[in-house]
Amino acid sequence: MESKIVQPVRVRYAPSPTGYPHVGNIRTALFNWLFARHYGGSFIVRIEDTDVERKVAGAIEDILLSLRWLGLDWDEGPEVGGNYGPYFQSQRLDLYHPVAQQLVAEGYAYPCYCSPERLEAMRAEQTRRGQPPGYDRRCRNLTPKERSQFEAQGIVPVIRFKTPLTGKTHFQDFIRGKVVFANNTLDDFVLLKSDGFPTYHLANIVDDHLMQISHVLRADEWLASTPRHILLYQALGYHPPQFAHLPMILGSDRSKLSKRHGAASLLEYRDEGYLPEAMLNFLALLGWSLDDRTELFSQGELVEHFSLERLSKTGAIFNVEKLRWMNGVYIRTLSTEELTEKAMPFFERHLPDEVKRPLNTDYVRQVVSLEQERVKTLAELPQLSEFFFAEELDHSVDLLLNSGLTRDEAIEALQAASKALQGLESFDHDSLEAVFRWLATELSLKTKEFFGLLRVAITGRTATPPLFQTMAVLGKEKCLRWIEAGIDRLQH
Repeated sequence: MESKIVQPVRVRYAPSPTGYPHVGNIRTALFNWLFARHYGGSFIVRIEDTDVERKVAGAIEDILLSLRWLGLDWDEGPEVGGNYGPYFQSQRLDLYHPVAQQLVAEGYAYPCYCSPERLEAMRAEQTRRGQPPGYDRRCRNLTPKERSQFEAQGIVPVIRFKTPLTGKTHFQDFIRGKVVFANNTLDDFVLLKSDGFPTYHLANIVDDHLMQISHVLRADEWLASTPRHILLYQALGYHPPQFAHLPMILGSDRSKLSKRHGAASLLEYRDEGYLPEAMLNFLALLGWSLDDRTELFSQGELVEHFSLERLSKTGAIFNVEKLRWMNGVYIRTLSTEELTEKAMPFFERHLPDEVKRPLNTDYVRQVVSLEQERVKTLAELPQLSEFFFAEELDHSVDLLLNSGLTRDEAIEALQAASKALQGLESFDHDSLEAVFRWLATELSLKTKEFFGLLRVAITGRTATPPLFQTMAVLGKEKCLRWIEAGIDRLQH
């Protein structure tokens, strides 16, 4: 299949700013980018902003920021320009009107004067009868006189495509092979709205033609629209691009991906502490694979191996737990310095207000080095390590006694620990471990029970990084203060 790739490769990512970019949307951008980079082609970003009513403020900025965060640079488009601009459809309106009028003049399209109220009533009646909703072609064969009468009433028509009533439309899809649609299942779709803005069907055909797009890689949901586009290409005498309709992304229950499955906007994952390298790797595996065992890829390796023939025909499962696992793997590949730099904004943002700012970078680095093996996202770091920065610990008696010691045994053990710490000159991991293992023997306590009590006393938690490394980072003064606070809590 790869030998059939038309050169030069020119692909586009053409989002509509009617919402913030989610994982499915950006996965489409990624596959287009990988395809372009694999073949040394061009990756174009085009903003399809003709749906004025549904445009969301800030969406365009988020779209471009999402691409940059993942390292998906574009060769043409907003902010970089190019020879086929402008790259906002709202700035290309003068290109669509002549094409629509040409189609009308040549008998491939016609003006439709039906009111929104009539169309709504028509669809309601079709639904009542159990018929598929679609335009009933009332205006398809109006006489010039009838059209003049509507024009005289000041009605601004839409322009509809005159879909053939018989025959079949077929096209070759890289993923699905030959696809055939009966023309009598297609309605006369709108090309140009009454407000002068084109629909997706018209604008994307004109733009893809003028921008010399060679391949259209887009979501599977557009498969049903493709026969309409093929008919438009034929009517206009344009050479159509090659199509690849990408597999859907499904939730863990195999239903269409939604917010309940974790389908947040891409930048929400950034804000939750996912690394762009991990997210890129994860998204690439949603519908593509190299083999049945390799799961970790650098950006360069993805570019090297990407091909359309390795795309799946079936839906890809979005597994948040796999994303968390993968992110944890990538976190552990970072040096302590790199992780500290990436994590610092999360500490600044998520630690309680009472923690003094600015944070001490060297201290944060020590904390990060202890937590690196446990965390799966950057946002977990301040949550897991909050006790390192606290000035007070709210000890729970239940937790202090969680190790199985009685209240009196726990008090005695903590008092002995406090005394041992006060006399300790070297406060490092080896010194701490040596003295407390000796003390456990002196007190006839199991190390598991004694160390578990110590852990809760100095952290307020039962699960932390290794005990003596944690104590060494906390420091002697803070450990003593919290052990005394634990004793006081048990005595009252």
